[in-house]
Parts: sequence; structure tokens; C-alpha cells
Amino acid sequence: MKNLIVRTITGVIFVTAIVVSFIDPTAVTLLFALVTGLTVWEFTGLVNRREGIDTNRMICTVAGVYFFLAMMGFCSELTPSAVFIPYLITIIYLLVAELYAKNPDPVGTWAYTMMSQIYIALPFSMLGVLAFRATPVGTEYVSTIPLSVFVFLWLNDTGAYCCGSLLGRHKLFPRISPGKSWEGSIGGAVFVTAAAVLIWHLTELYNMNELQLSAMEWVGLGLTVVIFGTWGDLVESLLKRTLGIKDSGKILPGHGGMLDRFDSSLLAMPAAVVYLYTLTLL
Repeated sequence: MKNLIVRTITGVIFVTAIVVSFIDPTAVTLLFALVTGLTVWEFTGLVNRREGIDTNRMICTVAGVYFFLAMMGFCSELTPSAVFIPYLITIIYLLVAELYAKNPDPVGTWAYTMMSQIYIALPFSMLGVLAFRATPVGTEYVSTIPLSVFVFLWLNDTGAYCCGSLLGRHKLFPRISPGKSWEGSIGGAVFVTAAAVLIWHLTELYNMNELQLSAMEWVGLGLTVVIFGTWGDLVESLLKRTLGIKDSGKILPGHGGMLDRFDSSLLAMPAAVVYLYTLTLL
């Protein structure tokens, strides 16, 4: 009972912080820069427990945060493309430095170093692509789409848990996550589909549908988030099984670590970007 209370309080604070931050572009940038840094730091700490692996946690973390900030600045047109040059220099350094480090597993260290950027920093940086939109008069901040992605993720988790607990019979991916069921996944998709239609109605009603998405396109976005969010969860489960751990950390009482909370979004945000760009090509 005590753990449930702690988990609920942490969850409420967590959701509130994210929702409120989307009100202002500076707030969301600062919050997710912190999230990016903490997640990269957590990830590199976990993989450094493996024999022969010695990623540079500090440089990986700073590089990840810098890339996130650079992408936000570039997407908002506050900075030119040259802002990425220091990041490229850092990546080159991380590769070359291994020549002199004499680590027992340099290839493994390279792989985990680059994974900290590709698996964590790059997906979080897609927030800038989702949040800023080019217009004839300049770039404007649009919170509806990125916030909706997180709402879809939360509703998918809620629907999957409720339906899976009540109806779950057929395992979705027993080798990696025995607790997930097809019934739960379908329930989560139903929750998200209903929410997508509601969001379409509200954005049309209050003139907030900046991308002019139809009801079916909103549903498509929601289902994209469901599918890739579920895969994101499974990817992190496979990572934890490989590392032999239950939770990625303890920074969020009752919820585990940063990877445990943002695993779904690490695949859902890039997938949402691809989906929305695909719509513009149709």
C-alpha cells in the first residue's frame, strides 16, 4: 500500500511537470535537457558495469545535453547549423580517445558510447522537430503535437495495464516481457484511438490544430505512438535483461530510473516525426 502511494505521488508530479513545461518553450527545453542528461548518465553508468566497458560518462552526458539544446536552438531558428560543430568534434574525440585508453574492450566501449547518443540523445532531440513549425512569418512554437505524443503514451500504458490485468491471456512477447499481453496492447490502442478523436475535436473547436490533421490522421499518429512506444518498452526490457537488472535506477520513487519512465518515448518520438513528415509527402 505504501509503495502504491509513493508511486502515485511520483506519477502525479512527473505528469504535472511535463504538462506544465509545455506551456513555455524555455521551460520544456530546460526540463528535457535535464531529462536527457540524467538518462545518458544513468545509461552509461549501467553499461560501465559490464566487464571491459569504460564509457566516458561525463563527456557522453555533456554531449547528449548539448546535442539536445543544439537541436532545439536550430529548430526554433535561434541558432545556425554551425551549432552542431562542437558536437561533431566531441564525437570524433570519443572515437579517437579509445585508441589511447587501452581498454580491454574498445569496440564495446565505442558501441555503448555511440548508443548513448543514438538511443537517448537523438530521440529526445526530436522534441524540437515536433515542437517548432516553420511559417511564412517565421518559426512558431506548437505544444499540441509533442504533448499529445506523451498523452498517447500515458493512455497506452493505462489502457494496457487495465485491460491486461482484467483480460490478459495471450502473451505479447514472453521471452522479453512476460507481463505484457495482446489483450493489454489492444486495450491501450483503443484508449489512444478514443483520445486521438477527442484531441482532434478539441483542437478543431479551439483552433489549435496547427498542422490541420484530420481525425483519421490523429488516429494514425496515436497508433504510431502505440506501436513504437510498445517496441520502445520492449527494447529497454531487452537491455535490462542483457545487463541483468530489474530497474534502470532509483531516481523516481516507485517508478525506477529515467530509462524506465522514458523508454517508450525513445522510439515513439522519432516514429511520430517520420509519420508527420510522411503525411506531408502524400
